Amino acid sequence: MPQPPSTTPDHIGVVERWAAHNYHPLPVVLTSGSGAWVTDVDGRRYLDCLAGYSALNFGHGHPRLLARAHAQLDRLTLTSRAFHNDQLGPFARDLCALAGKDVCLPMNTGAEAVETAVKLARKWGYRIKGVPEGRAVIVVMEGNFHGRTTTIVSFSDDKVAREEFGPFTPGFVTVPYGDASALRAALADDFVVGVLLEPIQGEGGVVIPPVGYLREVRQACSSASVLMMADEIQSGLGRTGETFACNHEAVVPDVYILGKALGGGVVPLSAVVADADVLAVITPGTHGSTFGGNPLACAIGREVVAMLGTGEFQAGARERGAQLAAGLEALRNRGVDAVRIRGLWAGIDLDPAIGSGRALCERLLAHGVLAKDTHGRTIRLAPPLVVSAAEVDLLLGALDLALADLA
Repeated sequence: MPQPPSTTPDHIGVVERWAAHNYHPLPVVLTSGSGAWVTDVDGRRYLDCLAGYSALNFGHGHPRLLARAHAQLDRLTLTSRAFHNDQLGPFARDLCALAGKDVCLPMNTGAEAVETAVKLARKWGYRIKGVPEGRAVIVVMEGNFHGRTTTIVSFSDDKVAREEFGPFTPGFVTVPYGDASALRAALADDFVVGVLLEPIQGEGGVVIPPVGYLREVRQACSSASVLMMADEIQSGLGRTGETFACNHEAVVPDVYILGKALGGGVVPLSAVVADADVLAVITPGTHGSTFGGNPLACAIGREVVAMLGTGEFQAGARERGAQLAAGLEALRNRGVDAVRIRGLWAGIDLDPAIGSGRALCERLLAHGVLAKDTHGRTIRLAPPLVVSAAEVDLLLGALDLALADLA
């Protein structure tokens, strides 16, 4: 038997040899985490400012979530949906109450939830709107990111995610994000059954649409008898300072698409949540998942919903987000071209003259902070919602030092 890896180079070497190279991670190997902090195999600690792409909104190892997971692990973890379990009903009820909807359909990953929403919109279009079968159209946005399944990359404009994966699934029309006039023009097609959008585009670099845009989308969808489907997989569940990012404009979509933080950073858990007249088109045999609605995930998800019901995490995102926003603005003359922030979710565009987003993340790593780059010169910051004021100051200090390193 080979010796188990122990150091950072050892672990990275094993991954490079035996795992497919579909990621290009920073050279750090994490072994434990607590709250907003993680520790690597060499004993170094880092402030986690990616939080699993918002899957870890409640931080690493939150006591309430771990206690709920341990309790359920000792009882029942999986039944499949061939049988009922005692966790699915209470979870579905509580999640629907949080979202103000009638019914939820649980799945596992965010991409599965998006695929579910696509199927739902098409079937609703045929059954309820009366679109001829095979002709349904879904309007999507430029710069979108909804996952990497074959159907989803069919309407992606990310060349790396899309190239050499065709032939692609038809039935999607793309319009510019934030352009309500372009959306209304697309909705003139009577075969449109749904509009799929992120209230804030995460992978695009925390791109926030113009004020009033979501309200215009809601109005346009209602006028055209089209489902408004909000992908809140990253933007939802407290990240932006509200339970859902749509709440910032008092907009209620027809369909919420949820994931990531819904599983508490413990297990994959996603869901499509809608009113009964929409989800009623999904009937036995038309959609499913072996692990979807499993008792372990539902028990943890119900605890997540209960935690969000207190409002403390949303308030924390607003308070610490305001602190982060003020600190980031102070760096605008330090090689930062633009800052976009909503709650505890920030996108930072660098002056290309000082370096790439990857280079800045590497310097942040050296100063004890984990972050992620996107689209060349942009980095994203998304610390757990449990982050303290002192930890936000530490992040800002590390960012100041990292920018100085690149100058």
